[in-house]
Amino acid sequence: MQRTPKNGLYLLISGTYNTPMTTTDHHASKIEHLKSQAKDEARKAFFLTLYFAAWFCALTLLALTTLRERPIPIDSFVLAFIKAAVCAKFLLVGQALFPIVIDKVNGLIGSLLRESFAYLVIVLALSYLESGVKGLIHGQNFIPSLLGFGGGDPLHILSLGIVYWLIIWPYLLLIGFKKILGDVATRDILLGPPKNT
Repeated sequence: MQRTPKNGLYLLISGTYNTPMTTTDHHASKIEHLKSQAKDEARKAFFLTLYFAAWFCALTLLALTTLRERPIPIDSFVLAFIKAAVCAKFLLVGQALFPIVIDKVNGLIGSLLRESFAYLVIVLALSYLESGVKGLIHGQNFIPSLLGFGGGDPLHILSLGIVYWLIIWPYLLLIGFKKILGDVATRDILLGPPKNT
């Protein structure tokens, strides 16, 4: 029988008396916390991958139809999904290493501006890498294919950079609003309050 402090009966009845946490309980609690974190990160990575994949697949389709390429090669969309998944992982790692901080003096836009350019560099680097990998798939050398990204045209690469930057902005704004308002309030603003069934 476990000993309780003086007035222990009151504490037990009121539910305010807690037995000391054992090492096993603490270990189990840590494992549950890690599982919950891993599940949350996996969910973020999944939805972020879908977001980027939608954009990258749309841009891939636009590029292929502009070039009048027929039949449309499926491997281009597979690469778009791979790039989306890698880009999502890089962004999540970047956020873990350099968390977004909303500065009240600069406001939401000013606070996110620096991060948006850092993430843009990541996306462009991945685009160069994708071009090199695509060259390897088609039996070409990696370095010339990598340097051939955007046709080697700086103006075309600049225009791609602008498009990628615009892709990143809605995601960063969503993260910024969640940091300021919280998850529940942001969800309610965007999707409406939960419906009572």
